[in-house]
Amino acid sequence: MTMTTREPECVALKRRGAEYVAKQLAGKSLQEQLDYWQRRTEALLAKQAKAKSQGEQDVA
Repeated sequence: MTMTTREPECVALKRRGAEYVAKQLAGKSLQEQLDYWQRRTEALLAKQAKAKSQGEQDVA
C-alpha cells in the first residue's frame, strides 16, 4: 500500500498566494510591478495602523 502525504495547509496557502500575485503581475513592466508593490505596501501599512488603533481602543 502506498502512503501519500498531504501538503500542510500553510504551504498550500503560501502557494495559492504566490500564484495569485504571479497572475496579477503577469505581463507587467518592471515599473508597473514596482507600482503594484508600492500600493500593496501602503494598503498593508494602513491596515496595520487601523488594527493597532482599534486594539488600543479596546484596552482603554
